[in-house]
Parts: sequence; structure tokens; C-alpha cells
Amino acid sequence: MTELWQYEFMQRALIAAVLVGLVTPVIGTFLVQRRLALLGDGIGHVALTGVALGVLTSTSPVLTAAIVSVVGAILIELVRVRTRTSGDVALALLFYGGIAGGVLLIGLAPGANNATLTSFLFGSVSTVSEQDIWIVGALAVGVASVVAFYGRELFVLCQDEEVARAHGLPVRFLSVLLAVTAALTVVIGMQIVGVLMVSALMIVPVAAAQQLSKSFRVTMALAVGIGLVSSLAGLPTAYYADLAPGATIILLALALFCVAVGVGAVRKLRPRHGAGVPGAGTMPQTERGRVT
Repeated sequence: MTELWQYEFMQRALIAAVLVGLVTPVIGTFLVQRRLALLGDGIGHVALTGVALGVLTSTSPVLTAAIVSVVGAILIELVRVRTRTSGDVALALLFYGGIAGGVLLIGLAPGANNATLTSFLFGSVSTVSEQDIWIVGALAVGVASVVAFYGRELFVLCQDEEVARAHGLPVRFLSVLLAVTAALTVVIGMQIVGVLMVSALMIVPVAAAQQLSKSFRVTMALAVGIGLVSSLAGLPTAYYADLAPGATIILLALALFCVAVGVGAVRKLRPRHGAGVPGAGTMPQTERGRVT
């Protein structure tokens, strides 16, 4: 297997896969906690418009996808908060507008074809360039910084928006921040697993981790581990079996979910030690305007 990593495109794909496996489950944990599991799908469709815009203007599709995705994430929050449109309808607007804009713009791009669109829809390791790695790396650092600085506040927001507001937290700012961070996360993973499946890598590892733990911190850590295993195992599996890398990674994550369900079921049959201890394994409580 060592000869596989001698190819430069596989080395770049490996770096991208590590970043994807690390970052996507972290943001996915917050989205699942706030019941916004489909947000990544909506943003993924908007990212497709950004990709097509990059192809049309002969600039970096990853960079334009990041910009357009951030704008789309902000718009969905504004639509949800300032109008009577519910969250699911706002997401539907993203779905349809994003895919329509992407198909329209890619048709106008000179030299573009269905293969160009397909590589971003379903992922293609051969399209990851050195410039893409730098951009994705910068986005990953940005996402990690947001979680490091605002992780506790985002946790409270995702638990209960009214509680967060009662504690003086900037709910609207945090909501937009979470949406923007999710948008950047979609862009990070789109070249490896594709814009149509990147949301699965944000959600499936979290769903698997929830079968094994009820603690927010432990769930996030387990989800990151599952995401990394899926990404790193999926690349060589796809290469040697001549399979689509994105689909292989997602199916491995789903297989790990099935394993986690089995392990969780067995654990429930065992006597529970330490049951009834209040607050065991949970995140810290909040005080006025901050999280302790």
C-alpha cells in the first residue's frame, strides 16, 4: 500500500481527507444538536453555484464556492429570522436555487462539460490541486478557531435558543456564525466526497457516536475518530477497488454507524454503573452572558 502514497495527487488527497475527517464531524455535532442536519445539504447545493462561478470566471472553484456558500448561509438565517418562512422552507429555497444556479452557470462556462460538474457533485481526488490544499487548510483553521473560541456558546445555543438568550448570549450572531462555519465545512469536504454527500460526513459519524455516548464532548471526539477512519480507509479502498472515493467514504461511515448501533444495543443490556449521578458527562452550565 505504500506505493499508493508516492503519487502526488494521492498525497494531496490524503491531506484533504484528514482535514475533512477532522472538521466535518465537529460542526456536524452542533448541527445535529440543533436539529439542523439538513443544513449541510442546502449549503452544498449553494456551493455548486460557487463552483460553477469559479469555472465560468476561470478562478479557483474552491474559493468562489467558499464565498458563495457563506453568502448563502447568511441569507438563510436572514430569511428564517426576518420573514415568516420556516427553516425547512428556507432550506428548500437553498436546495433549488443552488442547484439551478450551478447548472445554469456551468452551461455558460466555455470548455466546461458534465464531467466538470460531476467531479464536484460526487468528489474526485484527482482534481485536488496544491492551491486547493492551501485554501482548504486555511478554511479548516478558520473553522477550528471558531469552535475553540465560541464552542461553549454554540453548545448552549444548540441546546436551547431561549436559554441562550436568557443568559445574554448574542443568539443571532451565534446562529449566523454556526451557519457560516457549516458553509466553510461543506467547502472543505466537497472535493473529496462531493457537494451532494459532504453533509453525510457531517451527520453520519455524529449519529454513530451518539449510539455510544450521551456526553457532548465524548460524542464529538468519537465522531471525529469515526470521520477520520472513514476518510483514511476510504481513499485506499476506493483506489484499489476502482470505486468512487466519496461514495466509498460515506458507505464506510454508514458501516461504522451499524457497528455502533450494535455496540450500543449490547451496552444497554449491561447494568449501568453511576446511573443517577446528576450532570455526569455533560457540558458545563451557564452563567450570565457566558458559559462556565
